[in-house]
Amino acid sequence: MSLPQPVPPSWKDLGKSSNDLLGKDYPFHGTSLEVKTKTPSNVAFKVGGNRDSKSGVIAGDIEAKYTDKKNGLVFTETWTTSNALKSQLELENYLAKGLKLDIATSLTPDKGQKSALLNVVYKQSGVHTRGAFDVFKGPTFTTDTVFGRDGFLFGAETAYNVTEGKITRYAAAIGYNAPEYAVTVHGLNNLKTFTASYYHRVSADVEAGAKAVYDTKATTSGVALEVGTKAYLDSAAFVKAKINNSGVLALGYTQALRPGVKASFGLALDTQRLNEISPTGPTHKVGANIVFES
Repeated sequence: MSLPQPVPPSWKDLGKSSNDLLGKDYPFHGTSLEVKTKTPSNVAFKVGGNRDSKSGVIAGDIEAKYTDKKNGLVFTETWTTSNALKSQLELENYLAKGLKLDIATSLTPDKGQKSALLNVVYKQSGVHTRGAFDVFKGPTFTTDTVFGRDGFLFGAETAYNVTEGKITRYAAAIGYNAPEYAVTVHGLNNLKTFTASYYHRVSADVEAGAKAVYDTKATTSGVALEVGTKAYLDSAAFVKAKINNSGVLALGYTQALRPGVKASFGLALDTQRLNEISPTGPTHKVGANIVFES
């Protein structure tokens, strides 16, 4: 008798461990600040701001989220400094176990832009499937499914333009997840771009990972490669480092200053241009992120 299979990750979360290791906690693109608070009535507020180091543009948003865990209801309202109004309504495990309904809308009155996305997610033992209908773009229907068994994962995604009556995008992926490591291979952009990612928890304090990308339509030949690692200094701090085959070295340091206060610092260095003065601006980047949460 076979054991019950766990719910596999969603399509967008295939290779998540490697993507998080190589993509998160490197705030070298600018300086950002986040303040998060919660009320006894299950309403959470978040205010965030970011200054882009390249353009100098400052952007921010304020978010209010109401959560009703008993009924699986989450309602989120966001207002950004670009005057975009975003709303999201989520209902999970209410109509049926494993079923989640999600409606996300956005309106920018100044530019006359609007969007509406209807999502349906269904997950059970060994399967995780999603469907999304973009009302104003196309309209387009996108669906993806991931099957999992004994650690092996098989997934596929496709997008169908209703107006044109044709498939506009498709992709596939295979992977294997174990407690200490994960391997994932994607075929994206109509199987024209291929990625392979690897994640390994070497020990309780050290993680390592790598990602390779091969684009058959790229103007430059070869494979883009990036490798990285993360090391916990103690229970309140960790450092991260990564480097790609273009010679860009990125460093990140995150420290919990006290309960509810976290600071992250990032630095990116172009090792091939350490002694070069760029006429178009600085080659290297530095940034910081501070989060206050109550």
